[in-house]
Amino acid sequence: MKKQVLMAVLPLMVWGCGDPTDADNDGVADGIRDPNNVSVVVPSTPKGTVSGQVLSTTLQPIADVAVAMTIGSQPTGKSVTTDASGNFVMTDVPAGAQVLLTFSKSGFSTLRATSTVPSSAGNVPINNGNASFGPVTLTQLNGSLAVTVVTPQGRPAVGAKGVLEVDKAGSVILSNYDSVSSVVSKVYVEATADSNGILTFNGIPSGIELARLNGTYNLWIAPMDTNGDGVVDTGGYTKSYSGGSIVGSQATTLAQLNFSKPSGVGALNIEGGNVSSLKGAAETDPLRNMVRPGEPIYVYFNQPVQPGSVFVRLTDEYAKESLPVTASVNVGGYSATITPGNGIVQEGKEYNIFLRAVAAEGGSNYSRTGFFFGGDASAPRAITIAELRYQETSLPPAATATQLNQFEDVFVNFSSPIAKQVGQSVQVFFNADIDNNGTVGGNSFGEVGNYSGQGFPLDIAEPTKPVRTRTPAELPVFGIQASGYSTRYFFNYTGSVALNPSQVRLVVSFSNLAPVLGTNDVYESIWGQPINADLEATGIGQHPAPPPAP
Repeated sequence: MKKQVLMAVLPLMVWGCGDPTDADNDGVADGIRDPNNVSVVVPSTPKGTVSGQVLSTTLQPIADVAVAMTIGSQPTGKSVTTDASGNFVMTDVPAGAQVLLTFSKSGFSTLRATSTVPSSAGNVPINNGNASFGPVTLTQLNGSLAVTVVTPQGRPAVGAKGVLEVDKAGSVILSNYDSVSSVVSKVYVEATADSNGILTFNGIPSGIELARLNGTYNLWIAPMDTNGDGVVDTGGYTKSYSGGSIVGSQATTLAQLNFSKPSGVGALNIEGGNVSSLKGAAETDPLRNMVRPGEPIYVYFNQPVQPGSVFVRLTDEYAKESLPVTASVNVGGYSATITPGNGIVQEGKEYNIFLRAVAAEGGSNYSRTGFFFGGDASAPRAITIAELRYQETSLPPAATATQLNQFEDVFVNFSSPIAKQVGQSVQVFFNADIDNNGTVGGNSFGEVGNYSGQGFPLDIAEPTKPVRTRTPAELPVFGIQASGYSTRYFFNYTGSVALNPSQVRLVVSFSNLAPVLGTNDVYESIWGQPINADLEATGIGQHPAPPPAP
């Protein structure tokens, strides 16, 4: 009996003779085969496992799936592949570790998921704690989706760039025992529209597979520069399609790009440019309607216009004939550049312009007649009398057809347009005895030196149509808009003496104008400069009487 007792105590004495170790982390001191009557050792670094199964969306096992694991922020990790049943297991994973698993196989979607190994791994009682993934489902990348992209004008959007995101291309089927905290499985495919405007996205999950996972296709199409001018002229496009909506259909879906500016901006209008008389809220100040010779006319719309819809006509002040002009649409339809023919726009001349355009969206029409002046706003020019003419009322061979007769109109044409701002009209005086009293001046109306300063009132004769040279009269190229400024003024000659036109000398007496409201700025040029010096000219040309209709 005593021998038996000694044998039973011996293992305990051996245990107490040195420090116990448990190198294999099984919870039993190394070298002890039967732990029934010995104390277990708590591991200093508890370990656990990570395991799971990978299936298709039809719940068939997928073999040879690479499973890569990253543990926390460690630079290296573990990797395994699934067996024929789609199973995998990784051992010797620290308890409490946060792990990231990446599941990948050629021809299938990639899935990434995170989990935490239970912190109780390896504790007493013996418990090899496990982080369970699964089942994990991956979709096959054997589907395609075609999208037809058209421009805002309804034409194929050749070269459009698109990205298709497949969201939820894989999943982790969770149970009450799983510790998976996040799952990401997305597929991204880029494509460029062909000559028919078709974007084709290949290598994506089919609609059937995506429907099983309740996933979506998210489409993004980038804004485009459809006319190649370097400026984006369409908005982008975005739309989501459920997997269920694509099931059983490979029909091309339609994506029509919007204009780069949102719809609902109202009617087409001109917001700016260097010819402000063309704007919706027309501005008539000459300095806001001045174009330097050789400079284009710029027009800026409040919305895109159809490139071929901009129509422009140009005339001089008298609107008798069209002048050469071209127009081009820029900045995705938001602006137009109007270029008069070479040498057409001259310093100090007035021009009439007609513009028509059609909005690219909605088709609203904009038509406007305006005017502008040739010149540089920073370089005013002096005003002179460019020409004198009288309107002949007698037809040849009448003896009076070659002289200035009583009640005929005399036209004074200035070198640049001018306008009366306030006060009385400027007076015109003849340096001649026009009342046949033997003297010039004195109390004779309309003669230079008249002590009362009474002369012929000079009034504006701004053309609204061509100067009449025939019967019936000529019509303007288009109905023109009065600017309030003109080179053309007139008075009616009431002198009793018929005058030889070549010997007539006239004085337009701006210096005798009475100040109004404390200013001498009664008349001014298109540059805003007051005219307060007398202007003279000798010799009056003839404008023939219009012949009768044949």
